[in-house]
Amino acid sequence: MAEWMRVAELRDCPPGSSQERVAGDRIVAIFNVDGQIHAIDGVCAHQGGPLGEGELVGCTVTCPWHGWQFDVVTGQNRLNPRIVQEPFETRVEDGWILIRLP
Repeated sequence: MAEWMRVAELRDCPPGSSQERVAGDRIVAIFNVDGQIHAIDGVCAHQGGPLGEGELVGCTVTCPWHGWQFDVVTGQNRLNPRIVQEPFETRVEDGWILIRLP
């Protein structure tokens, strides 16, 4: 059964920002795109870079290690849509960002 987990306070993730958090046994990258919260697997598919530390422009994050880019809504790589960072459902509740882990 999927589980909802608190991962960050909304006030710590203003629009245009990203964060790296641990949820259960996963590293997740959290993004605030114009007030909408999105989360994807935080370990880059290329060589394990920290996507939560990447630069967010619109809904695209750029991995700080080697420049791979992903859509934070779908998790798809911008150059090869077959490469996907697992996306997670998100919601905001009582000022907390929650993600749903499978």
